[in-house]
Amino acid sequence: MADGSIFSRREMLGGGLALTAGGLLVPEGAIAATQSLPRRGGRIRAACMSLSTADTLDPAKGALSSDYVRHFMLYNCLTELDRRLRPIPSLAESIVSKDQRLWYIRLRKGITFHNGKALTSADVVYSLLRHKDPATASKLAAIAEQFVAIRANGPLELTLQLEGPNADLPTMLAQSHFAIVPAGEKAFTSGNGTGPYRLAVFSRGVRTVGRRNENYWKPGKPYLDEIELIGIPDEVSRVNALLSGDIHMALAVNPRSTRRVSASPGHVVRETPSALYTNLIMRQDQLPTSNPHFAAGMKYLMDRPLIKRALFRNYATIANDHPIPPFHPYFRSDLPQTALDLDKARWHLQRAGIGRTRVPVYASPAAEGSVDMASIVQEYGAKVGLNVAVNRVPADGYWSTHWMKHPLGFGNTNPRPTADLVFSLFYKSDAAWNESGWKNPRFDRLLLEARAEGDHARRKQLYGEMQGLVRANCGVSIPVFISLIDAYDRRLKGWYPVQLGGFMGYTFAEHLWWEG
Repeated sequence: MADGSIFSRREMLGGGLALTAGGLLVPEGAIAATQSLPRRGGRIRAACMSLSTADTLDPAKGALSSDYVRHFMLYNCLTELDRRLRPIPSLAESIVSKDQRLWYIRLRKGITFHNGKALTSADVVYSLLRHKDPATASKLAAIAEQFVAIRANGPLELTLQLEGPNADLPTMLAQSHFAIVPAGEKAFTSGNGTGPYRLAVFSRGVRTVGRRNENYWKPGKPYLDEIELIGIPDEVSRVNALLSGDIHMALAVNPRSTRRVSASPGHVVRETPSALYTNLIMRQDQLPTSNPHFAAGMKYLMDRPLIKRALFRNYATIANDHPIPPFHPYFRSDLPQTALDLDKARWHLQRAGIGRTRVPVYASPAAEGSVDMASIVQEYGAKVGLNVAVNRVPADGYWSTHWMKHPLGFGNTNPRPTADLVFSLFYKSDAAWNESGWKNPRFDRLLLEARAEGDHARRKQLYGEMQGLVRANCGVSIPVFISLIDAYDRRLKGWYPVQLGGFMGYTFAEHLWWEG
């Protein structure tokens, strides 16, 4: 088949992957009905945790939640994620491959940028290749290293070649950093994208205002006339601004504030179960934590229901010492759940030969909930003869000074869109963020095999074995997955959870409407 042609759906069912405007190979399934029909109109103000003088209109440089919201307002990607985190077509009409290495992409017809320029394959080639240029300083440069060649085969067709098979390419391309910009764009002062809102005001560190793109390519969308994005760093102040009517959406509400919000008849708490976790790290290249009995004993000291209830007010999901949450499509459900067991903890720690030696653990407010988790481990450890000393260190500088620097400490990991990404970044033997420093050749081989596997059932089997290896052998204990909590004015409709982040995975601008 010649370059640039598009495989038919039937051809792709014979051994490859096809993502088309008609849907995924995996049935989409029922979509929950919204509470009312969308209506147009209305202006809202949304508050993130902060704005910065480094705020950017360049998708490649996005670093804060406010950047992600802004970029999803102004731009589109080739794909987007549905509410089950599966990729569906966006600017691309289809993305198909027979071997997961060479991908054929066809763009939709008739899409224009805000300035009226027609979207072509040249814009896509430019937008993706610029991530490989060190001068771009792309936050996803490491992922873009997989792009070996990208070339246009016609005004709306192109091919993308990867260095190795990766069935997750359609999901990767849905990240806001890979949003499509006009070919040759370097200044990034106007926010000229194909997205649902046109840029009206952009003041770094102050606010962003977007107004409805009347020529948006998705019929009927967006619904709101205008969105103003601001930053309120203090969480209590964010909640106060919401309850007083100064804002209509507040990102990242603390569980302790949920009662205040729920008590207001005009506001609602929105919980998004997520893969965010704070983990106890036991370095495998230092003593005493490198002893496998020590790591096993510490996992049995985790009182997971207590952590869920007391630390997170039940806004959490019990975890099983690996990073794949129960609501993930690749979650392995048949693994026995690790639970608090003082007898097993005592047995393992005695064989580790620790005795009453003082064992320091480093915790910080920078790793959410870690200080209280450390106290729980200290308390239960004392019951089995383990002398844990909690060293609470400031949040400022924690990640550069303490994270991964001590035998026993804590980390905090944000949700990632794919199992491959979280395993590659934090568990692969040579990963820079391999927190416990564990090395497992079998795990590394499975990681590469799963990345190249196009069959969903087989990938689930491979990722299931990897979860078992991490749970049994890795020097990491993950007690719970922490839910994301936002608060909204009740008159905002159309919300649904997206597990990658608050504000519907930062994509709310396209989906919400005002029912005032």
